[in-house]
Amino acid sequence: MVSELTLLYVGGMTLLFFFWAYGIYAFVRDTKNKFIPLGRQYLRGRRREKEEAKREAEREEREEQLY
Repeated sequence: MVSELTLLYVGGMTLLFFFWAYGIYAFVRDTKNKFIPLGRQYLRGRRREKEEAKREAEREEREEQLY
C-alpha cells in the first residue's frame, strides 16, 4: 500500500507542476500581447523616420539644384 507521505509528495509535485505550466503560459501570453506589438511599433517608427529623412534629403537636393 502507498504511504500517505508518498501521496502527499505526488500531490504537491502535481500542484507545483500546474503553477509552473501556468507561469510558462502567462509568459507566452504576455510576450504575444505586449512585447511583440511594442517591437512592431518600434520598427514602424524607425521605418517612418528613415523615409522622412530620405524625403528631406531629396527635397534639399532639389533645392540645391534650383539655385
